Amino acid sequence: MTILLALDDTDSLESRGTGRLARAVADAIAKHYPIWGVTRHQLYVHPSIPYTSHNSCAVIHIDADGGEPLNTALSIAEKTMLDDFVEGSDPGLAGATLDQVAPAVIAFGRDAQQMVLTQERARTLAANLGIWLKGLGGTQDGVIGAMAGLGLAATRNDGRFLQKGTIRSLTGPTPAELLLGAGVDEIMTLDGRRVTEGTIILKEGKAAKACPINGRVVLFVDEQDGKLVAVKRN
Repeated sequence: MTILLALDDTDSLESRGTGRLARAVADAIAKHYPIWGVTRHQLYVHPSIPYTSHNSCAVIHIDADGGEPLNTALSIAEKTMLDDFVEGSDPGLAGATLDQVAPAVIAFGRDAQQMVLTQERARTLAANLGIWLKGLGGTQDGVIGAMAGLGLAATRNDGRFLQKGTIRSLTGPTPAELLLGAGVDEIMTLDGRRVTEGTIILKEGKAAKACPINGRVVLFVDEQDGKLVAVKRN
């Protein structure tokens, strides 16, 4: 079974950001349960929604059954987030097993990419489905992004990976074989050709931006001046 933990830090300029916080939470949980990956999901950008550079949430995918593992993971996540709290941020945290993520949660996630939503809708949805949802400071508006993250991550077809296997350790020109052994399931050009060998150009100092596609980890590349360059999607 898969457990999903979604967080939205709605970070301030002084905080380390939702992505880095999610990786820290995942590292702490990994001491107890295996982590499949951490994904980033883009939400709606609108003047009425506070954000720093991007409006996104992050989801930790845990390979464990529900019950005690879910409670333990939530406890670790909540403590890590509260320890990291910076005045001015409005964090929210949500947790559920994959089978708790009903179609209404997926619809909520899609809506959160296209319109301004309310805490009331997020909290009512969580209550009706028995999903754990909590605001951890400030206005608690992060509960909206957290609920949206559950729905988007459950599709296994949205966002991109912030952490998967050892992909983050690779940067610059990298052999395709090394990427495929580090956590990438498939390398594909934008016109649909599979790549299994040769050198992939990753941005120096930046990790590969692989995406979840039908539950697989796919890195898209584009041919530029005879070289295969990794491109960012979502």
